[in-house]
Amino acid sequence: MSRLLERYKKEILAELEKELDIVNPMAVPRLEKIVINVGVGEAIQNAKALDAAKLELTQITGQAPVVSRAKKSISAFKLRKGLPIACFVTLRQRRMYEFFDRLVNIVLPRVRDFRGVSPKAFDGRGNYTLGLRDQLVFPEIDYTKVERPRGMNITIVTTARTDAEAQALLKKLGMPFRETA
Repeated sequence: MSRLLERYKKEILAELEKELDIVNPMAVPRLEKIVINVGVGEAIQNAKALDAAKLELTQITGQAPVVSRAKKSISAFKLRKGLPIACFVTLRQRRMYEFFDRLVNIVLPRVRDFRGVSPKAFDGRGNYTLGLRDQLVFPEIDYTKVERPRGMNITIVTTARTDAEAQALLKKLGMPFRETA
């Protein structure tokens, strides 16, 4: 069991129960899944770009990514329906907690000029999305093998019903939110 999941079960669960005034321990918010999405727009001209993105995503998450295809054609972008343009990974259970632990304690502090993540990136239903501009902040990526920086979206899906509950959960799990002045 990952160290973050153990901490959640032993400490955070009880703290959230008190803080959010929840009687039923099953109603306490928890992480459900984490989805990491890498859009590869250049895959239209260069098919090998998608392979590089898939390899990097596999190194970061320890899980094979799924290729996502274009839903419709857009002539301005020379995009045809069905072309592979992105890849994503959905992490659950043990891998999700291990990834979140690495994200908070290793990756985010390595981001240049990092002052905390925005507390405004919640979707209204208790889910949080975070964008990273560069995959090199992950220690698993060998920077000598990277041809160009690639950003990614990390969506953290929780069982929280409101943004306030989700923010309380993520704060307890160690997410470094920026202080709003």
